[in-house]
Amino acid sequence: MQNNIIKIHKKLESIYPPIKTSLKYKSIFQLLIATILSAQCTDKIVNKTTKKLFKKYPNVSDLANADIRNVKNIIKSTGYYSLKANRIKNTSKRLRNNYNSKVPDNMEDLLTLDGVGRKTANIVLSVGFNKNVGIAVDTHVIRLSNRLKLTKNTNPEKIEIDLIKILPKELWNKFSILLILHGRNICQAKKPDCSNCILNDLCPYAKEILKN
Repeated sequence: MQNNIIKIHKKLESIYPPIKTSLKYKSIFQLLIATILSAQCTDKIVNKTTKKLFKKYPNVSDLANADIRNVKNIIKSTGYYSLKANRIKNTSKRLRNNYNSKVPDNMEDLLTLDGVGRKTANIVLSVGFNKNVGIAVDTHVIRLSNRLKLTKNTNPEKIEIDLIKILPKELWNKFSILLILHGRNICQAKKPDCSNCILNDLCPYAKEILKN
């Protein structure tokens, strides 16, 4: 299994640029907020939204003091905007009141913030602080990990544990973003392009599709 995941990583690495995230940000705080907004939304829409949001509310204090109605209006296109607006405002308040307006650099404290689960925390830690403490598991990582038979689980936390067991620590963040990029471009949920997939010789799902 470990040899297989290394082969998968090398193949994906050969076709995708070495990026940490597609989200645009100018501070770790902005990275955190953008990641919260990215739930159930594309990075393209988030980047369009945060361009306006961060122009008006660039830092912790600004967003903590923001009129919630204005925030909702700005982030409407990201979906679940009422919930997300409350989350990013609550998170900004907590950062201001409990963390001296600084984003924590550890999993335990990050998970106390509204709207922050392990996926968001892993992204902030790996991208913002260069700390690999886990693997960010989103819908793309869930789908590809199962199609590639790297896990039998569908629960994100269990998938993270399974991947951690077979993937070298220095590849955790890289592997996650590679699966996300491949999920967006080739291995999509409804119409995976298995015939043009660089992994079709390693992927049980692709082999089954191409056999028919």
